Parts: sequence; C-alpha cells; structure tokens
Amino acid sequence: MSMLTTMNNRLKQFLLAENITQAQFADNINVVRASVSHVLSGRNNPSFDFIKAMMVKYPRLNMDWLIFGKGRMYKDSEQYPEDRLFPIDQELLPRIEISNPDEVIEEQMKESTEFNTSTDIAQPIVKQRKISKIIVLFDDGTFQEM
Repeated sequence: MSMLTTMNNRLKQFLLAENITQAQFADNINVVRASVSHVLSGRNNPSFDFIKAMMVKYPRLNMDWLIFGKGRMYKDSEQYPEDRLFPIDQELLPRIEISNPDEVIEEQMKESTEFNTSTDIAQPIVKQRKISKIIVLFDDGTFQEM
C-alpha cells in the first residue's frame, strides 16, 4: 500500500473525527474544494501549502500520524483511552429497514451456498465466511473498530 493511499485514508478518518465534510474542511484550510476531493480519492498528493494550512488550522493534529501513520491522530490523545474512536456522522449511515429478519438470513444463505453436483443428490456446500471487521456503535455518536 502506497503512502498516498494510507495518507488519504487517514485524512478521511480525520474528517470523521472532526465531524466535518470535505467542503467544510476545504473552507477551513482555505483550499479549493476540488483539491480536497482529489487528495481523498488518491488522484493527487497534498501540496506543501495544503499540509501547512492543516497544521495551522488543526494544531492538535499529529502530522506524523497523518503523513507516516506513526503515533496517534491527536498530539494530546493520551487523554483518550483508544485512538481509533471517532464520531459518526449519522446521516452517512445507511438506513436499513428489515421487515422480516428470516428473509434476510435466507437470502444470505442463498448467496453463500453452492451445490455439489458430483453426487446423485444435490447437497449444499456452505462457504465459510470469516469476520474481517467489527464496529461497535455507541449512543453518543462515536464508534470503535475492533
């Protein structure tokens, strides 16, 4: 993974932690909104002026974390028990309405099942899925990745 890819992911995490949109962030550091979009998408590297503006506007942000992934997001984060704790923008969360949970489970089983046709009787072969990430959502609008 390149430094750009990981840096733009860390910048996304920072925007979530600050609970601001890309447009608000661009306005806060006085850069063109498209430049923020290009950095977040990985199209461009942030310029020196871009990073300098961040340092001025967000003095608590640990630039070693942002650029190199070293340390914690905030310079004073020792007061926080976990540096992967970020506020959630509730409007970004998908709205899921489940009328019948059994239908959802049945549909998931169909998607994760193949049939063994090498025998006379079709027998389902269930693909084993592994958990890759657990996210705990808290009632104060924050979340924590496990």
